[in-house]
Amino acid sequence: MNDNRFYGNESNGPSDVQGGTFYENNGYPHSPAGGQNRMDSESFYSGGQQTPPEQNGGKKPKKERSPFLTKRAAAVVLAVCVGAAAIGGFGAGRMTAPASTAAEVSVQNDTGTIQTSADTASGDLSIADIAAKTQDSVVAITTEVVQESLFGQETVGEGAGSGVIISEDGYIVTNNHVVEGGSSYQVTLNNGDVYDATLVGRDPDTDLAVLKIEATGLSPAAFGDSDALAVGDTTVAIGNPLGKLGGTVTDGIVSATNREINLGNGTMNLIQTNAAVNPGNSGGGLFNGQGELIGIVVAKSGGTNVEGLGYAIPINGAQEIINELIDNGYVTGRISIGISIIDVADLQTAMSYGLSGTGVYVAQVTEGSTAAEIGIQAGDRIVSFDGKEITSASELKEIIDSHSVGDTVEITIERDGKTASTNITLQEYVPSNS
Repeated sequence: MNDNRFYGNESNGPSDVQGGTFYENNGYPHSPAGGQNRMDSESFYSGGQQTPPEQNGGKKPKKERSPFLTKRAAAVVLAVCVGAAAIGGFGAGRMTAPASTAAEVSVQNDTGTIQTSADTASGDLSIADIAAKTQDSVVAITTEVVQESLFGQETVGEGAGSGVIISEDGYIVTNNHVVEGGSSYQVTLNNGDVYDATLVGRDPDTDLAVLKIEATGLSPAAFGDSDALAVGDTTVAIGNPLGKLGGTVTDGIVSATNREINLGNGTMNLIQTNAAVNPGNSGGGLFNGQGELIGIVVAKSGGTNVEGLGYAIPINGAQEIINELIDNGYVTGRISIGISIIDVADLQTAMSYGLSGTGVYVAQVTEGSTAAEIGIQAGDRIVSFDGKEITSASELKEIIDSHSVGDTVEITIERDGKTASTNITLQEYVPSNS
Protein backbone atom coordinates (compact mmCIF):
# COMPACT_ATOMS: atom_id res chain seq x y z
CA MET A 1 0.00 0.00 0.00
CA ASN A 2 1.39 3.38 -0.99
CA ASP A 3 0.47 6.24 1.30
CA ASN A 4 0.86 9.26 -0.96
CA ARG A 5 1.37 12.68 0.59
CA PHE A 6 -0.05 14.98 -2.04
CA TYR A 7 -3.28 16.96 -2.11
CA GLY A 8 -2.77 17.99 1.50
CA ASN A 9 -1.97 14.55 2.96
CA GLU A 10 1.27 15.35 4.73
CA SER A 11 1.61 12.68 7.38
CA ASN A 12 4.92 12.00 9.09
CA GLY A 13 6.26 8.56 9.73
CA PRO A 14 7.11 5.52 7.63
CA SER A 15 5.66 5.18 4.16
CA ASP A 16 5.83 2.22 1.79
CA VAL A 17 6.62 3.51 -1.69
CA GLN A 18 7.81 2.03 -4.94
CA GLY A 19 11.17 0.37 -5.27
CA GLY A 20 11.49 -1.16 -1.82
CA THR A 21 10.64 -0.30 1.73
CA PHE A 22 11.43 3.36 2.23
CA TYR A 23 11.21 5.22 5.50
CA GLU A 24 10.61 8.92 5.79
CA ASN A 25 11.02 10.65 9.12
CA ASN A 26 10.90 14.14 10.51
CA GLY A 27 14.58 14.61 11.06
CA TYR A 28 16.38 12.61 13.71
CA PRO A 29 14.03 11.86 16.62
CA HIS A 30 14.89 12.73 20.21
CA SER A 31 13.24 11.86 23.48
CA PRO A 32 11.34 14.44 25.53
CA ALA A 33 13.44 16.63 27.80
CA GLY A 34 15.16 14.92 30.67
CA GLY A 35 14.70 11.41 29.32
CA GLN A 36 17.41 8.85 28.77
CA ASN A 37 17.29 6.54 25.80
CA ARG A 38 19.72 3.94 24.58
CA MET A 39 21.13 4.65 21.13
CA ASP A 40 20.38 1.65 18.95
CA SER A 41 23.80 1.27 17.35
CA GLU A 42 25.91 2.74 20.16
CA SER A 43 25.64 2.86 23.92
CA PHE A 44 25.88 6.33 25.35
CA TYR A 45 23.46 8.30 27.43
CA SER A 46 22.76 11.97 27.80
CA GLY A 47 20.71 13.66 30.47
CA GLY A 48 18.53 16.72 30.00
CA GLN A 49 21.11 19.37 30.81
CA GLN A 50 20.81 23.06 30.06
CA THR A 51 23.43 25.78 29.86
CA PRO A 52 22.75 28.79 32.13
CA PRO A 53 21.96 31.93 30.10
CA GLU A 54 24.86 33.84 31.65
CA GLN A 55 27.23 31.23 30.21
CA ASN A 56 25.72 31.47 26.75
CA GLY A 57 26.00 35.16 25.99
CA GLY A 58 22.45 35.79 27.20
CA LYS A 59 20.98 33.74 24.36
CA LYS A 60 18.35 31.09 24.87
CA PRO A 61 20.13 28.01 26.26
CA LYS A 62 20.58 25.04 24.04
CA LYS A 63 18.63 22.00 25.17
CA GLU A 64 20.48 18.70 25.42
CA ARG A 65 18.28 15.79 24.38
CA SER A 66 18.91 12.07 24.27
CA PRO A 67 18.94 10.67 20.73
CA PHE A 68 17.62 7.28 19.78
CA LEU A 69 17.45 5.25 16.63
CA THR A 70 14.42 3.23 15.59
CA LYS A 71 15.15 -0.29 14.40
CA ARG A 72 13.99 -0.89 10.85
CA ALA A 73 13.68 -4.46 9.55
CA ALA A 74 14.18 -3.75 5.85
CA ALA A 75 16.63 -5.12 3.34
CA VAL A 76 16.90 -1.74 1.64
CA VAL A 77 15.96 1.49 3.36
CA LEU A 78 15.82 4.91 1.80
CA ALA A 79 16.04 7.08 4.87
CA VAL A 80 15.18 10.73 4.58
CA CYS A 81 18.13 12.05 6.52
CA VAL A 82 17.22 13.79 9.59
CA GLY A 83 16.32 15.53 6.44
CA ALA A 84 20.95 31.82 -9.70
CA ALA A 85 24.01 33.75 -8.71
CA ALA A 86 21.91 35.35 -6.00
CA ILE A 87 18.50 34.64 -4.47
CA GLY A 88 16.31 37.71 -4.11
CA GLY A 89 19.28 39.92 -3.33
CA PHE A 90 20.68 37.54 -0.73
CA GLY A 91 24.20 38.25 -1.88
CA ALA A 92 25.01 34.57 -2.27
CA GLY A 93 27.00 35.24 -5.42
CA ARG A 94 28.37 32.45 -7.55
CA MET A 95 32.11 31.94 -7.34
CA THR A 96 34.17 31.30 -10.42
CA ALA A 97 36.26 28.15 -10.26
CA PRO A 98 39.96 28.44 -11.13
CA ALA A 99 40.83 27.32 -14.62
CA SER A 100 41.75 23.65 -14.94
CA THR A 101 45.39 22.88 -15.56
CA ALA A 102 47.28 19.78 -16.61
CA ALA A 103 50.86 18.82 -15.86
CA GLU A 104 53.12 15.87 -16.52
CA VAL A 105 54.10 14.20 -13.25
CA SER A 106 56.87 11.64 -12.87
CA VAL A 107 56.51 8.96 -10.22
CA GLN A 108 58.70 6.04 -9.19
CA ASN A 109 57.18 2.62 -8.51
CA ASP A 110 58.53 -0.19 -6.35
CA THR A 111 60.71 -1.55 -9.17
CA GLY A 112 62.50 1.74 -9.62
CA THR A 113 60.96 2.30 -13.05
CA ILE A 114 60.06 5.91 -13.74
CA GLN A 115 56.51 6.34 -15.09
CA THR A 116 54.90 9.50 -16.44
CA SER A 117 51.21 10.26 -15.89
CA ALA A 118 48.95 13.23 -16.56
CA ASP A 119 47.84 15.18 -13.51
CA THR A 120 44.56 16.87 -14.48
CA ALA A 121 44.37 19.29 -11.59
CA SER A 122 40.83 20.63 -11.36
CA GLY A 123 41.57 23.67 -9.27
CA ASP A 124 39.65 22.16 -6.34
CA LEU A 125 40.37 23.37 -2.85
CA SER A 126 41.57 20.92 -0.24
CA ILE A 127 38.87 19.30 1.89
CA ALA A 128 40.20 21.29 4.86
CA ASP A 129 39.85 24.55 2.91
CA ILE A 130 36.35 23.64 1.73
CA ALA A 131 35.32 22.88 5.31
CA ALA A 132 36.82 26.13 6.61
CA LYS A 133 34.99 28.06 3.89
CA THR A 134 31.57 26.44 4.34
CA GLN A 135 31.10 25.17 7.91
CA ASP A 136 29.75 28.50 9.19
CA SER A 137 27.05 28.34 6.50
CA VAL A 138 25.55 25.09 7.83
CA VAL A 139 23.36 24.94 10.94
CA ALA A 140 21.70 22.34 13.14
CA ILE A 141 17.89 22.47 13.40
CA THR A 142 15.77 21.14 16.25
CA THR A 143 12.04 20.75 15.61
CA GLU A 144 9.66 20.42 18.55
CA VAL A 145 6.57 18.35 17.80
CA VAL A 146 3.49 18.26 20.03
CA GLN A 147 1.36 15.16 19.52
CA GLU A 148 -1.83 13.91 21.13
CA SER A 149 -1.91 10.33 22.39
CA LEU A 150 -4.81 7.91 22.06
CA PHE A 151 -5.83 8.92 25.58
CA GLY A 152 -5.96 12.63 24.74
CA GLN A 153 -2.69 13.47 26.45
CA GLU A 154 -0.19 15.76 24.78
CA THR A 155 3.36 14.54 24.38
CA VAL A 156 6.32 16.62 23.24
CA GLY A 157 9.03 15.13 21.05
CA GLU A 158 11.87 16.45 18.97
CA GLY A 159 13.34 15.89 15.54
CA ALA A 160 16.75 17.07 14.42
CA GLY A 161 18.05 18.02 11.02
CA SER A 162 20.32 20.47 9.25
CA GLY A 163 20.01 23.66 7.24
CA VAL A 164 22.04 26.02 5.06
CA ILE A 165 22.23 29.79 5.58
CA ILE A 166 21.40 31.59 2.33
CA SER A 167 21.38 35.22 3.47
CA GLU A 168 23.32 37.37 5.92
CA ASP A 169 20.08 38.33 7.69
CA GLY A 170 18.97 34.83 8.63
CA TYR A 171 17.15 32.97 5.85
CA ILE A 172 17.89 29.23 6.04
CA VAL A 173 16.95 26.49 3.57
CA THR A 174 16.24 22.95 4.78
CA ASN A 175 13.98 19.98 3.97
CA ASN A 176 10.22 20.02 4.38
CA HIS A 177 10.37 16.74 6.30
CA VAL A 178 12.69 18.36 8.86
CA VAL A 179 10.12 21.04 9.79
CA GLU A 180 6.82 19.37 8.91
CA GLY A 181 4.49 19.03 11.88
CA GLY A 182 6.68 21.22 14.07
CA SER A 183 5.29 23.59 16.69
CA SER A 184 8.58 25.44 17.24
CA TYR A 185 12.10 25.46 15.82
CA GLN A 186 15.60 26.21 17.10
CA VAL A 187 18.69 26.82 15.00
CA THR A 188 22.22 26.29 16.32
CA LEU A 189 25.01 28.02 14.43
CA ASN A 190 28.43 26.48 13.95
CA ASN A 191 29.78 28.74 16.74
CA GLY A 192 27.20 27.34 19.18
CA ASP A 193 24.82 30.33 19.24
CA VAL A 194 21.17 29.25 19.46
CA TYR A 195 18.22 31.12 17.94
CA ASP A 196 14.48 30.57 17.81
CA ALA A 197 13.33 30.30 14.19
CA THR A 198 10.08 30.94 12.37
CA LEU A 199 8.80 28.90 9.43
CA VAL A 200 8.66 31.08 6.30
CA GLY A 201 7.29 28.45 3.94
CA ARG A 202 7.52 24.84 2.85
CA ASP A 203 6.86 22.70 -0.20
CA PRO A 204 6.11 18.98 0.31
CA ASP A 205 6.43 18.19 -3.42
CA THR A 206 10.11 19.17 -3.59
CA ASP A 207 10.83 18.53 0.10
CA LEU A 208 12.16 22.06 0.62
CA ALA A 209 11.44 24.59 3.35
CA VAL A 210 12.75 27.96 4.52
CA LEU A 211 13.25 29.13 8.12
CA LYS A 212 14.17 32.62 9.38
CA ILE A 213 16.16 33.65 12.43
CA GLU A 214 16.59 37.21 13.68
CA ALA A 215 20.32 37.65 13.17
CA THR A 216 22.71 39.70 11.04
CA GLY A 217 26.21 39.27 9.73
CA LEU A 218 25.79 35.56 9.06
CA SER A 219 27.85 33.56 6.54
CA PRO A 220 25.63 32.58 3.59
CA ALA A 221 26.70 29.78 1.29
CA ALA A 222 27.95 30.69 -2.19
CA PHE A 223 25.74 29.07 -4.82
CA GLY A 224 27.33 26.83 -7.43
CA ASP A 225 26.04 25.38 -10.70
CA SER A 226 24.60 21.89 -10.17
CA ASP A 227 24.01 21.54 -13.91
CA ALA A 228 27.78 21.68 -14.46
CA LEU A 229 28.48 18.63 -12.29
CA ALA A 230 30.14 15.56 -13.75
CA VAL A 231 30.49 12.07 -12.33
CA GLY A 232 33.69 11.96 -10.31
CA ASP A 233 33.63 15.60 -9.20
CA THR A 234 34.53 16.29 -5.57
CA THR A 235 31.69 16.59 -3.08
CA VAL A 236 31.70 17.60 0.59
CA ALA A 237 28.64 17.06 2.80
CA ILE A 238 28.22 19.08 6.01
CA GLY A 239 25.40 18.55 8.49
CA ASN A 240 24.17 17.36 11.86
CA PRO A 241 24.20 13.53 11.75
CA LEU A 242 22.38 11.71 14.56
CA GLY A 243 21.10 15.07 15.75
CA LYS A 244 24.14 15.44 18.00
CA LEU A 245 27.13 15.95 15.72
CA GLY A 246 26.62 19.39 14.17
CA GLY A 247 29.27 20.59 11.73
CA THR A 248 30.29 17.08 10.67
CA VAL A 249 32.23 17.07 7.39
CA THR A 250 32.39 14.08 5.02
CA ASP A 251 33.78 13.95 1.50
CA GLY A 252 33.28 11.91 -1.63
CA ILE A 253 32.49 12.28 -5.30
CA VAL A 254 29.48 12.74 -7.54
CA SER A 255 28.31 9.18 -8.20
CA ALA A 256 25.46 10.17 -10.55
CA THR A 257 24.11 13.53 -11.62
CA ASN A 258 20.48 12.80 -12.43
CA ARG A 259 19.37 9.83 -10.35
CA GLU A 260 15.61 9.22 -10.32
CA ILE A 261 14.47 8.45 -6.78
CA ASN A 262 10.93 8.16 -5.40
CA LEU A 263 10.68 9.58 -1.88
CA GLY A 264 6.93 9.10 -1.63
CA ASN A 265 5.79 12.33 -3.28
CA GLY A 266 6.73 11.25 -6.76
CA THR A 267 10.02 10.83 -8.58
CA MET A 268 12.77 13.41 -8.02
CA ASN A 269 15.98 13.81 -10.02
CA LEU A 270 18.75 13.96 -7.44
CA ILE A 271 22.53 14.17 -7.17
CA GLN A 272 23.96 10.88 -5.93
CA THR A 273 27.13 10.96 -3.82
CA ASN A 274 29.19 8.53 -1.80
CA ALA A 275 29.96 11.19 0.84
CA ALA A 276 28.66 9.73 4.10
CA VAL A 277 25.23 11.05 5.13
CA ASN A 278 23.12 9.82 8.01
CA PRO A 279 19.85 10.64 9.81
CA GLY A 280 20.21 14.26 10.88
CA ASN A 281 22.04 15.31 7.68
CA SER A 282 18.71 16.20 6.03
CA GLY A 283 18.65 19.82 4.91
CA GLY A 284 22.42 20.15 5.13
CA GLY A 285 24.72 21.25 2.35
CA LEU A 286 26.44 19.35 -0.42
CA PHE A 287 29.35 21.43 -1.72
CA ASN A 288 31.62 21.14 -4.76
CA GLY A 289 35.40 21.34 -4.93
CA GLN A 290 35.31 25.14 -4.83
CA GLY A 291 33.17 25.22 -1.69
CA GLU A 292 30.01 26.22 -3.57
CA LEU A 293 26.58 24.89 -2.60
CA ILE A 294 25.40 22.44 -5.26
CA GLY A 295 22.69 20.53 -3.39
CA ILE A 296 20.54 20.13 -0.28
CA VAL A 297 21.03 16.70 1.27
CA VAL A 298 17.70 14.87 1.38
CA ALA A 299 18.07 11.10 1.69
CA LYS A 300 20.29 8.05 1.86
CA SER A 301 19.95 4.41 0.95
CA GLY A 302 20.81 2.08 3.79
CA GLY A 303 20.34 -1.43 5.06
CA THR A 304 22.22 -4.70 4.98
CA ASN A 305 25.20 -4.58 2.59
CA VAL A 306 24.24 -1.10 1.39
CA GLU A 307 26.52 1.89 1.92
CA GLY A 308 27.77 5.02 0.23
CA LEU A 309 24.47 6.02 -1.39
CA GLY A 310 23.49 9.56 -0.47
CA TYR A 311 21.25 11.97 -2.38
CA ALA A 312 20.86 15.74 -2.63
CA ILE A 313 18.38 18.10 -4.30
CA PRO A 314 20.23 20.00 -7.07
CA ILE A 315 20.53 23.66 -6.12
CA ASN A 316 19.69 24.96 -9.62
CA GLY A 317 16.22 23.45 -9.47
CA ALA A 318 15.77 24.45 -5.83
CA GLN A 319 16.38 28.16 -6.35
CA GLU A 320 12.98 28.98 -7.87
CA ILE A 321 11.23 27.03 -5.10
CA ILE A 322 13.24 28.86 -2.42
CA ASN A 323 12.34 32.23 -3.95
CA GLU A 324 8.62 31.33 -4.00
CA LEU A 325 8.70 30.18 -0.39
CA ILE A 326 10.30 33.45 0.71
CA ASP A 327 7.95 35.59 -1.39
CA ASN A 328 4.67 33.73 -0.81
CA GLY A 329 5.15 31.13 1.90
CA TYR A 330 4.32 28.36 -0.58
CA VAL A 331 4.76 27.48 -4.25
CA THR A 332 1.99 29.06 -6.28
CA GLY A 333 0.14 27.19 -8.99
CA ARG A 334 0.18 23.80 -7.28
CA ILE A 335 -3.17 22.01 -7.48
CA SER A 336 -5.22 20.45 -4.71
CA ILE A 337 -8.61 18.76 -4.81
CA GLY A 338 -8.77 18.65 -1.03
CA ILE A 339 -8.28 14.95 -0.40
CA SER A 340 -5.60 12.54 0.75
CA ILE A 341 -5.62 9.13 -0.85
CA ILE A 342 -4.41 5.58 -0.36
CA ASP A 343 -3.33 3.27 -3.17
CA VAL A 344 -4.67 -0.23 -2.42
CA ALA A 345 -2.84 -2.70 -4.64
CA ASP A 346 -3.97 -6.09 -3.31
CA LEU A 347 -7.04 -7.73 -1.79
CA GLN A 348 -5.33 -8.46 1.53
CA THR A 349 -4.67 -4.75 2.04
CA ALA A 350 -8.22 -3.94 0.95
CA MET A 351 -9.63 -6.38 3.52
CA SER A 352 -7.47 -4.87 6.28
CA TYR A 353 -9.09 -1.50 5.56
CA GLY A 354 -12.56 -2.98 5.20
CA LEU A 355 -12.66 -2.12 1.50
CA SER A 356 -14.32 -4.11 -1.25
CA GLY A 357 -11.40 -4.25 -3.68
CA THR A 358 -8.25 -2.68 -5.03
CA GLY A 359 -7.96 0.85 -6.38
CA VAL A 360 -7.41 4.43 -5.27
CA TYR A 361 -9.47 5.38 -2.23
CA VAL A 362 -10.11 8.65 -0.42
CA ALA A 363 -8.46 8.52 3.01
CA GLN A 364 -9.38 12.01 4.22
CA VAL A 365 -11.26 15.06 2.97
CA THR A 366 -10.05 18.54 3.89
CA GLU A 367 -12.74 20.62 5.56
CA GLY A 368 -13.88 23.49 3.35
CA SER A 369 -12.23 22.07 0.23
CA THR A 370 -13.84 21.62 -3.18
CA ALA A 371 -14.02 17.88 -2.56
CA ALA A 372 -15.93 18.44 0.67
CA GLU A 373 -18.32 20.85 -1.05
CA ILE A 374 -19.33 18.28 -3.69
CA GLY A 375 -19.83 15.55 -1.09
CA ILE A 376 -16.79 13.29 -1.48
CA GLN A 377 -16.25 11.17 1.63
CA ALA A 378 -13.48 9.08 3.14
CA GLY A 379 -13.77 5.52 1.80
CA ASP A 380 -14.94 6.56 -1.67
CA ARG A 381 -13.09 4.88 -4.53
CA ILE A 382 -11.99 7.15 -7.38
CA VAL A 383 -13.12 5.37 -10.54
CA SER A 384 -12.14 7.98 -13.13
CA PHE A 385 -10.85 11.54 -13.35
CA ASP A 386 -11.17 13.81 -16.37
CA GLY A 387 -12.61 10.87 -18.29
CA LYS A 388 -9.63 8.59 -17.62
CA GLU A 389 -9.82 5.41 -15.56
CA ILE A 390 -7.82 5.58 -12.33
CA THR A 391 -5.99 2.44 -11.19
CA SER A 392 -3.11 4.01 -9.24
CA ALA A 393 -2.29 7.15 -7.30
CA SER A 394 0.46 8.03 -9.78
CA GLU A 395 -2.09 8.06 -12.62
CA LEU A 396 -4.31 10.47 -10.69
CA LYS A 397 -1.39 12.75 -9.86
CA GLU A 398 -0.22 12.80 -13.48
CA ILE A 399 -3.67 13.85 -14.71
CA ILE A 400 -4.01 16.54 -12.05
CA ASP A 401 -0.54 17.91 -12.83
CA SER A 402 -1.54 18.28 -16.49
CA HIS A 403 -4.19 20.85 -15.51
CA SER A 404 -4.12 24.36 -14.07
CA VAL A 405 -5.69 25.97 -11.05
CA GLY A 406 -9.32 26.85 -11.84
CA ASP A 407 -9.90 24.06 -14.36
CA THR A 408 -13.12 22.08 -13.96
CA VAL A 409 -13.00 18.34 -14.61
CA GLU A 410 -15.32 15.37 -14.16
CA ILE A 411 -14.72 12.94 -11.31
CA THR A 412 -16.47 9.58 -10.87
CA ILE A 413 -16.52 7.87 -7.49
CA GLU A 414 -17.86 4.58 -6.17
CA ARG A 415 -19.57 4.23 -2.79
CA ASP A 416 -21.40 1.18 -1.44
CA GLY A 417 -21.33 -0.46 -4.87
CA LYS A 418 -22.88 2.55 -6.63
CA THR A 419 -21.11 5.06 -8.89
CA ALA A 420 -21.76 8.76 -9.34
CA SER A 421 -20.14 11.49 -11.44
CA THR A 422 -19.86 15.21 -10.86
CA ASN A 423 -17.63 18.15 -11.76
CA ILE A 424 -14.87 19.41 -9.50
CA THR A 425 -12.92 22.68 -9.72
CA LEU A 426 -9.20 22.42 -9.14
CA GLN A 427 -8.04 24.78 -6.40
CA GLU A 428 -4.60 26.04 -5.46
CA TYR A 429 -2.70 24.05 -2.85
CA VAL A 430 -1.69 26.17 0.13
CA PRO A 431 0.10 24.11 2.83
CA SER A 432 -0.37 24.93 6.46
CA ASN A 433 2.72 26.56 7.95
CA SER A 434 1.52 26.18 11.50
